[in-house]
Amino acid sequence: MTNINIPVSVLNLAPIREGQEPKEAIESMIDLAQATEEMGYKRYWIAEHHNSPTLVSSATSILIKHTLEHTKTIRVGSGGIMLPNHSPLVVAEQFGTMATIYPNRVDLGLGRAPGTDMKTASALRRSQNDAAVYAFPDDVNSLLSYFGPKEKQGYVKAYPGVDTNIPLYILGSSTDSAYLAAKLGLPYVFASHFAPRYMEEAISIYRNRFQPSEYLDAPYMMVCLNVIAAETDEEAQRESTTMQQFFLNVVRGSQTPLQPPVDSMDAIWRPHEKEMASSMSSMTFMGSKETVKAQLMNFQEKYHVDEIMAVSYIFDPDKQKRSYQIFKEIVEEK
Repeated sequence: MTNINIPVSVLNLAPIREGQEPKEAIESMIDLAQATEEMGYKRYWIAEHHNSPTLVSSATSILIKHTLEHTKTIRVGSGGIMLPNHSPLVVAEQFGTMATIYPNRVDLGLGRAPGTDMKTASALRRSQNDAAVYAFPDDVNSLLSYFGPKEKQGYVKAYPGVDTNIPLYILGSSTDSAYLAAKLGLPYVFASHFAPRYMEEAISIYRNRFQPSEYLDAPYMMVCLNVIAAETDEEAQRESTTMQQFFLNVVRGSQTPLQPPVDSMDAIWRPHEKEMASSMSSMTFMGSKETVKAQLMNFQEKYHVDEIMAVSYIFDPDKQKRSYQIFKEIVEEK
């Protein structure tokens, strides 16, 4: 029988809703963290994006610290820290400090892309060439070392950080990182919420090539996808137009805050834009409780993932919380 009773977690890009100021968007991020903690979600991850006036998730580690401060039990982490933008030592010191203040609650998800456009990436980079992207495997190994035992480290150490053993997760939106996660024996998280095209291939590569390590005996496969759950299929369909407008924003390169739902998208997007936005958001569980449950069962029958991380672009905060509540009830049903 297909197991849908699996851990579920939350990803938040910390979007600014229409009518909100950045401070209110951060308050919304905390409000959702507290609500999903109460529902029993396993972890709450915050993304890293730069030069985007519609998202407040640029200083990810500060937002993680702020979330840890305002929650009690839920694991809080990065989805992810984009390593080309950061020195591994600084990341180790920041996360080591958070893990010292909040033991056994900090996760570190790592990405190999800059999480922005090339001009902004150049302004962020610790070196003015593409070497930082290619250094990703070395940077991951450096972090594993910084968080490990003192006697296995070189002269430069992360204080605090040594012996904190913060769990690392490799993030990917193509197949590249699947090879690395498998080789290092680390958990792997695929970004199906915006790049579903290579998901199946990446899962297969990771599982087939996985080498047991001191961190994991067997592959641990997480998938991040969109969830829009509501009382009825029709309500979920309408709420999903907020997500469709979000992805249309990406397609157009426009800078519009998160928009309220609309009755129809037909007057808003052109056919080619619809096609592009829909392909990006194709990995979405959407509908009533029964509909989403059936979608999850079909998904699990095929992929048998170990954990699902849900991102929900829903304009009304109460409806967003209700969507997470419905999804949690689904996985808890016997």
